[in-house]
Amino acid sequence: MGDLEIRPADADDIPVIVAMLADDPLGAQRESPDDLAPYLTALKRLSGDPNQHLVVAEREGRVVGTLQLTIVPGLSRKGATRSIIEGVRVHADERGSGLGSQLIEWAIDQSRREGCQLVQLTSDATRTDAHRFYERLGFTASHVGFKLPL
Repeated sequence: MGDLEIRPADADDIPVIVAMLADDPLGAQRESPDDLAPYLTALKRLSGDPNQHLVVAEREGRVVGTLQLTIVPGLSRKGATRSIIEGVRVHADERGSGLGSQLIEWAIDQSRREGCQLVQLTSDATRTDAHRFYERLGFTASHVGFKLPL
């Protein structure tokens, strides 16, 4: 990966991660960069769970991307373990550089190392550019997803 390091996120990374999460029309509606307390609480919860990998991509000491990888043991598919990729974000001035592909490749490789038989992700229906990106990486839009806010 050359000058790029993908490493576990820490508390110092939270302001940059939240800023990237909020840096689009959807994220701007649901993220709160002015109040980092809930994100720091979430980081503590994630850090204590070996099936959670919140990572950042760092280039020249600067956080330029992030994603969360969750490992999910299961019973279906003959007891298959799967992984879920979420919260993929690339800093605005790094988009188009191949960084997103490197992050997803890291997640796929980590999933293999963890014995997963399937990698899955969801993407908001309005993110058509992201859909093309994931399809270029070999993902297929095979299911319809549903959510219920609680």
